[in-house]
Amino acid sequence: MLVLLPPSEGKAASGRGTPLKPESLSLPGLAGARAAVLDELVELCAADEEKAREVLGLSEGLRGEVAKNVDLRTAGTRPAGEIYTGVLYDALDLATLDTAAKRRAGRSLLVFSGLWGAVRVGDRIPSYRCSMGVRLPGLGALGAYWRTPMESALPEAAGTGLVLDLRSSAYAAAWKPKGELAGRTATVRVLHARIDPATGAEKRSVVSHFNKATKGRLVRDLLTAGVRPKNPAELVEALRALGYAVEAAAPARDSQPWALDVVVTEIH
Repeated sequence: MLVLLPPSEGKAASGRGTPLKPESLSLPGLAGARAAVLDELVELCAADEEKAREVLGLSEGLRGEVAKNVDLRTAGTRPAGEIYTGVLYDALDLATLDTAAKRRAGRSLLVFSGLWGAVRVGDRIPSYRCSMGVRLPGLGALGAYWRTPMESALPEAAGTGLVLDLRSSAYAAAWKPKGELAGRTATVRVLHARIDPATGAEKRSVVSHFNKATKGRLVRDLLTAGVRPKNPAELVEALRALGYAVEAAAPARDSQPWALDVVVTEIH
């Protein structure tokens, strides 16, 4: 099973680890594209702080993020699973997984990134600021830029197993599974179900902040349980066995992803 995750906007500090070794990152087929983005991002941030802040969409209070990008080649590194923070990663809580679950996480989790394309949680990277929605002056919109190198790298990473796609729309734009691979891909939407006190009828709404927390807990539960669903139908059964209320129907064509709704009555 390959689980596709979005990164987090906020990130932990780089730490005191050894500097970046691009050749050590997973998915070596992305190496050339990574080098091009890294070169332009560092050059942009070193040359003109104001322009860099505008390109990166940073407020005045985040001015320090530009300087962080200038030092990407020399800054210390940490495993990506420690760099990414925020609601989803707090709920996933990789650090407290048992040894077997951590091994599964290292094999299964792939985090998409405007700078790196995609990395595994064990890949050592520095803290950075560059979302997939950024349009770099020389490379253009990163969501579009990454599509070509991803076309070969991601199917290879997916192999013949299930793909659980939990990315946000900005990161999903960088790669969309096609054909047979799409047919063994599942996306997840989190719905909050509650009773309308005025009518007594159930109402459902899509949640945002708590959507991330639910997805983090869902992935953690799959890793902890050690289940290995081979396709979306088996994933639905595995999630139900773990106590999740899941609604899903097979798509009309085998070349379409499955869309799963996870229904929650409490949001936390």
